[in-house]
Amino acid sequence: MSNYYQKEIETASRDEIIRIQNEKLVKQVKRVYENVPYYRDLMDKKGVKPEDIKSIDDIKLLPFLSKADLRDAYPYGLLGTDIKNCVRIQSTSGTTGRRVVAFYTQHDIDLWEECCARAIVAAGGTNEDVCQVCYGYGLFTGGPGLNGGSHKVGCLTLPMSSGNTDRQIQFMMDLGATILCCTPSYAAYIGETLKEKGYKPEDNKLKAGIFGAEPWTEEMRRSIQESLGIKAYDIYGLTETSGPGVAFECEEQTGMHINEDHFYAEIIDPDTGEVLPEGSKGELVFTSLDKEGFPLLRYRTRDICVLSRKPCSCGRTHVKMSKPMGRSDDMMIIRGVNVFPSQIETVLLKEGYEPNYQIVVDRERNNDTLDVYVELSPDQFSDKIADIQNREKSLESAMRAMLGIGAKMHLVPPKSIARSEGKAVRVIDKRKLHD
Repeated sequence: MSNYYQKEIETASRDEIIRIQNEKLVKQVKRVYENVPYYRDLMDKKGVKPEDIKSIDDIKLLPFLSKADLRDAYPYGLLGTDIKNCVRIQSTSGTTGRRVVAFYTQHDIDLWEECCARAIVAAGGTNEDVCQVCYGYGLFTGGPGLNGGSHKVGCLTLPMSSGNTDRQIQFMMDLGATILCCTPSYAAYIGETLKEKGYKPEDNKLKAGIFGAEPWTEEMRRSIQESLGIKAYDIYGLTETSGPGVAFECEEQTGMHINEDHFYAEIIDPDTGEVLPEGSKGELVFTSLDKEGFPLLRYRTRDICVLSRKPCSCGRTHVKMSKPMGRSDDMMIIRGVNVFPSQIETVLLKEGYEPNYQIVVDRERNNDTLDVYVELSPDQFSDKIADIQNREKSLESAMRAMLGIGAKMHLVPPKSIARSEGKAVRVIDKRKLHD
């Protein structure tokens, strides 16, 4: 028997969903045009006026927004309301270190937390559950989103944030946590640590996990489910559209229901921008139908996936998205953090190195590793090991300051990174992220 947080809307008819989307889109476009000069200019350049948008079918007339627009409009250029109406920001890293800053009114936070509450209830959560949130808090959206959703459901919330695994396990066991929210790699690590401490899966009270913020495979899902004795649910979101809870899995585990009353999804051809027919694989584009603080219209996520309207046994009628199957840009997600080669290049240039480098990403014991090999120029090369090690250490701290996570730096002799047809392969990702 399915549980819903907001049954009426989660099981609404197709006609009702379209009616809500039409009404919200028309209002949102008018508001964005009046309040966001940056987007108004894009619309004017395309020759589109708010009155041209009469229903969701007209959305294709609107211009796209990309990560580059967010960078150009930083920090206040895409603000959709007076700053006095905003109560919070969340943030994520951008392509060259200029951050994405998203603004929230209290209304935005309430809607976001409701979306996260839907995800928790879909995973079997009720007000009798103990929900342990080990996503990062602070600027990262994971902790605040699931924390708020857990409150809305009425769970006893353990706002643990990430790290300090011994303390995580102590609280989990002593307080009888029943729902775990974190990145899949951290869930796998908790499972391994419990085993090392001599616990069996049946020793904990966990029944469900809500895992997102990084790519993970069905194989990893099976392994987490076995090691923790739970059912593992996927959750999707991005800071640009609010955070986790844009879409979530139900017990069927065959894709994530998009909260279509708040987010309108399209699939486009990443090269031409043309909207593709239902069931096609392409780039996911989101429009925030009722965000006030940071209302993005037709935002290109760069995630490649497929949408499906196949009826779901859980009774929810909202469209499902597949797990992202890759990216149409060069962003990597490492330990839940967005990392772009351009950020690494920015640090190297600033520190006086040539941008001849190679990034190797791997996964050891379910934890992502990040190694960066940097070629020294002939005049920088030294055969003194201590000298090289000191420079590697200094680069590692500059890299951590830029990326927010640790990277192992390796300074290597000139011309030692293999070139293929004269062009260095920038990123080698050895993680098996798809079955």
